This record gives sequence, structure tokens and C-alpha cells, in this order.
Amino acid sequence: MRERPDMLDQWGRYAVRRRWPVIATWVVIAALLAVTARSISQGTVSSLTIPGAESQDAVEVLQRSFPQRAGDYMDVVFAAPGGIDQPDTQARIDGLIQRASEVPGVIGVASPYELGGIVSADRTVAIARVLFALPADDVPAETAEAISTLAASANSAALTVELGGPVALAQEREGPNESTVLGLIAAVVVLLVLFRALVPSVLPIVSSMAGLATGFAVIFAMTAVIDLSKFAPNIAAMLGLGVGIDYALFIVARYRENVLAGHTTEEAVGIAMATAGKSVAFAGSVVITSLLGLGLMGIPFVAWLGVSASAMVAVTMLTALTLLPALLGVVGVRIVTRRQRPTPASAQATHVQHETSLWFHLGHAIMRRPYVFFVVSAVILLGLSVPVLDMRLGSADAGNNPTSTTTRRAYDLVAGAFGPGMNGPLQVVIEGATPEELEQARLAMLGTAGVQSVSQPLVNPAGTTVVLSVVPTTSPQAAATADLVHVMRDEVLPGALGDGGATAYVGGATARAIDIADRIGNRLPLFFSLVIGISFVLLVLVFRSLAIPLKAALMNLLSIGAAYGVVVAVFQWGWGMELVGVTQAGPIESFLPMMLFAVLFGLSMDYEVFLVSRIREEYLASHDNAASVARGLAATASVITAAAAIMIVVFLSFVLNDQRVVKEFGLGLAVAVFVDATIVRLLLVPATLALMGDWNWWLPAWLDRLLPRISIEDTTRHPLPAAPSES
Repeated sequence: MRERPDMLDQWGRYAVRRRWPVIATWVVIAALLAVTARSISQGTVSSLTIPGAESQDAVEVLQRSFPQRAGDYMDVVFAAPGGIDQPDTQARIDGLIQRASEVPGVIGVASPYELGGIVSADRTVAIARVLFALPADDVPAETAEAISTLAASANSAALTVELGGPVALAQEREGPNESTVLGLIAAVVVLLVLFRALVPSVLPIVSSMAGLATGFAVIFAMTAVIDLSKFAPNIAAMLGLGVGIDYALFIVARYRENVLAGHTTEEAVGIAMATAGKSVAFAGSVVITSLLGLGLMGIPFVAWLGVSASAMVAVTMLTALTLLPALLGVVGVRIVTRRQRPTPASAQATHVQHETSLWFHLGHAIMRRPYVFFVVSAVILLGLSVPVLDMRLGSADAGNNPTSTTTRRAYDLVAGAFGPGMNGPLQVVIEGATPEELEQARLAMLGTAGVQSVSQPLVNPAGTTVVLSVVPTTSPQAAATADLVHVMRDEVLPGALGDGGATAYVGGATARAIDIADRIGNRLPLFFSLVIGISFVLLVLVFRSLAIPLKAALMNLLSIGAAYGVVVAVFQWGWGMELVGVTQAGPIESFLPMMLFAVLFGLSMDYEVFLVSRIREEYLASHDNAASVARGLAATASVITAAAAIMIVVFLSFVLNDQRVVKEFGLGLAVAVFVDATIVRLLLVPATLALMGDWNWWLPAWLDRLLPRISIEDTTRHPLPAAPSES
């Protein structure tokens, strides 16, 4: 019976025949996207709204009844060793405050010289709090820059001026930096070592860069309708480079192997697209689906972060599947050097080369002692995962910023003079309370362990809403501060206000970060279940097996657990944190676990599909499980190792970024890929396949009949077996 033509095979052959029109079409589309993005992009924001959270309720109450207190603030921190009351120093501070109050968008400046002003006991450090009408992410850059210019002009030998608070922090986000270039250089070196030729080394870079540029055009065009976080471009660059090179490398490597086996350019591209191309499409679909699942968190900025990241992955995947085949058509047999050009005996030579390689011998060593490799690998992975048990989600405060930033210097000045809690005061909003209830609530908060001070209440003109500032004794990122917020919400304020009809909300930037961590922590199990479930179903369709998908899910969890463990050990426990440019330990960024899980589960599937599909290809030809594992490992290990090496150096390059969250992503992704491509994919998976034997490929006959057939093996070598008959 003649097999139906494969769609990707046909597309690959067409792209070779019509390579120049395909390339021209692709360039035109990319250019149109770039022009569109330039004309409609609204830029990125720092929006952290959390519908239904108490901190968000506090904001909405203020916007409705106390709008002049609904915006965020910027702290102008003054440090004068001779004291702020020196005539010249006071004149500079007063002048800055006067000019700052005239900046458009500023609704007021609280002077340290006023009654209740924020001044240290020795009067050498003071804070002028600049109030804005808008949230931090909505304050225009030119408005914040005007305050920064005033602060710089007020500096003198006797007075140091630094800027802190939510508005200053929102202005310090950065996009991709020189670390991207370093990652690319390292990727080229790895590719040259793998292929020992320039052309196959350059193609994955060209494909990934084309996808990266087009992906940025897409996500910046999306900012016309969505609020994209300021650190999203860094994450997009990391993913675009990593998966873009990875996907292109798999296709280029399979095409090169086909050329060496004696196929024509058109045949070689078609086979590469029908095998490696399908693996790329499958793995990319898992990553995209996982990232879109971030919408389950119920936090808009997290959902849009997932949408933008999935858009970048989708564009880089489509680039590998559309532009790359045409580029391979242009390159043709130049994918190999003249010395490597195929002969009639090439196919047999390639087969023999695989069976004499180090990877083939490793595969046979694993087949002989699968229990040893299984136990050792599992122990290593479980050991690396131990710190996960102590993971604490939160949001790192400005004390983690580089000392070169004004927000970090302001943080240190404030913490030294007033205590760390002054860097993240809580905003308590109370509606409908009598004066007696308000005073009772204020005294109750003052008597709560962990509270340093409580301000006098500020009442709105209508007399219906009151705002108090509560300064904790601990820093914004401290676990004790999160505990204090929960105690105030659950015990202190309800107990003080009673059942009289008054309503209290604990809000502010610190409480907002705590609410985000709580929301994400509560919904992580649902998200994990969704990603694992979808991946399981897709793997059942591809491999027509129940054991392979179950094994893949467990192995992926182990590699992700190891990555989480290393991130916790470095960033939360502080082990070796100086090596990654971190100056103090803190919580793990609240949305990091779900983002890492979404990305890493898809990337792990990438290697799983590439390796196991080749093993299944061998198994369909020989029905010898042990020999199939060894041959599949020998045929794919070098490419998997090279792909992993590229992703590792690309991800590690982002550890050089100044943003702590980007460092966490970079290290977590690098560790996970390293563990997955070495311990898991090259040791643990073959050992498991050896132990399970023919059960690897078992699928109940009734389920086999129900499932659609999706083949990613090279069907030019042998026909697929018929579906099992009923017995």
C-alpha cells in the first residue's frame, strides 16, 4: 500500500525548488512586521495588577474616593554628613522640592522639614516623598527623568541625592544587552566544533537571528493591545536565541546526514523536514502551549508575558520550518566540505561510523548495566532537587540591585538611617470607620510584632476613606514582612474594627508583591497538571506508547526539580551568589517557577522527541530494543550535546544581566538544559528504556485504533508496521 505524502516533506521539497521566491516572501513579511511594530508599538510597562487581590482592592478604593493618593511615589533621599540643617544644604533641598513640585504629573512633595517629615535621628539623612497621580508603570519616562535631572543638579560635596521607591524602580528596567552578543559568539564556536565547517555552523545562527528579529517585531506590535512587562524583552531574547538555534540545528544536522547518505538536495531537505522538522514542530507546540497556560494564573502581566514568550517561540519555530528549508536549498551540497562529499558507500559508512562512536559504546555500556546508571542518575537528580523543599516565592527588593544604580544606593541609605522596612511601607486603606475605630486600629497595628511605626491617618475630603502608612521592622522581601501582612489582614485589623461596617485593606507595592506570590503559589499545581497532561497526550500520539510519555513526564520533572534546586541554593541560600553577580540572598521571583516550568518542559520534550524518535526509527527497522537504543543514542547524542551546549552558553550569558530576575532565568535554564541533556537524556533515559524492554512501545489495541497516526520517523528506510490486529 502506498503511503500518503508527508506535508512537511512536500513543503521542504517545494522550498528547495522555489527557494528564492520563498526567501523573498519571508523577507517582505518580516519587513512589513517591523514597519508595523515601529508605527503602533506602545512600549513596555511595569504593570502588576492582580484582579481580586486585596492590594488591588486598595488601589481601586483609592482611585474611587481618594484619587490624590492612588498613584505611586518616588523617594528623593538626601544624605548630608554635616546635617540637613546647614544653610547651603537646606537651600539645595528646598530648591529641589520646589522645582520637583512643578514637574507635570507630580501632585505633591512631602518635605522633610515639614511636621512629620522623614528625617533620621541625627538629621543626616532625610526623604522627600514625591507623589504622582499615576501608578509607577504609567508615569512617563520624561517625568521621572525630570526628577532625576533635579537630583543630579542638587548633588554637592556636602549633599548626596539618590532616588528610590516604585517610580524610580520602574525606570531602571533594561532590555537585552551585550550578553546576547556573547551568547551568539559562544554558539558559533560550539557549532564549528560540531560540524568542522563554516556553512552548517552559520545556518542555525542566521535562522535564529532572523526569527529573533521578526519575533521582536511581533511582540512589540502586540504592545498596541497588551501591557507587556519591561523585562519581557530579556526573556524573549533568551528564548528566541536558545530555541531558535536549537530548532535550526536539529534540521541542519539531519539534512547534513541525509546529504552524506547520498540523497539529492531536494530529497535531503524533504526527509529532514519530515523527521527533524516534525520534532521541532512538536517540541515548539509543547513550549507554546505551556507558555499560554500561564493565563491560568489569573494575573494579567503574567498572562501577557506568556503570550509574548509563546509568540517569540512560535516565530522562531516557523522560521526554522519555512525560511531554513529555502536556505538549505541555496546551500545545497556545500553543507559538507569537498572532502566529505557523498559517495555510493556513504550510507553504509555513516552507519558504521555511528557503530564505532563513543556514544554507541556508551549505549551498550548502559544496556549491560542499566540498573547502575539508573540509580546513580536518579540519586544525583534527587540530590540537586533537595533545596526545592525550602523554596520561598516573593519579589526581590531594591537591595538586590547593583550598587551602580541609584535605587540600590537609596535603599542602603534608607535602611541604614531608618531600618529596612522604610524601603517598603505598607499602605493601609480603611473605609467607613469612626474616629474611635480608626484610633483603635492604629494602636492595634502599633502593638503588632514586626511593626516599626504607623503614621497619623490621612482622611479624604469626603471623610469616608483613610490612609495610614505602616513601616515594618523588616525589609520588603523578608519572609517576616509577608507574615506581618497576613497577620494584619486576618487578625489585627478585623479584630480592631469589629463588625461595625468598616472595611480595611492592606496595600502598597510590598503587599502587591506578596499577593502575586500567594496567587501564583496557589495555582501552580493546576498549571503543572495542565502542562504535564497536554504533553502526555501529545507524546502518546507521536510514539504510540503509554510508557514513553509517562517516563518523559517523570524525567522532565526531575531535571526541572534540579534546576529549581540550584536556583534556590544560589539566590535564596546564597551559595556562590557572588559568582553570578548577586550581593545578597532573597526570595525566588514569584513567577519564575511557572515560567521555568513552561519553558523547560517544552525544551526537555525537544530532546526527548529527537532522541526517542530516532530510537523508535531503529526499533521499527530491527525490533531489537537494546540495539535500537544504542544506535539511536549514537546517531543523536552529538547533536543533542551540541544543541545543549549552545543553549547553556546562551542562557548563561544572561547571568551577566543586571536584573536579578533575568539572572535567575538564565541560571535556571542553563542548569536544566545541562542536566537534561547529560544526566537525563544520555544516561537515565537509555537506562530506563533498557529496563522496560519491549514494554516501551506497548499501546492497547483499542487505543491504537482510536488515535490518529502521527509519524516523525524516516519512512524512507522502512515502512511503518500495520496497526496491531485485535486478538
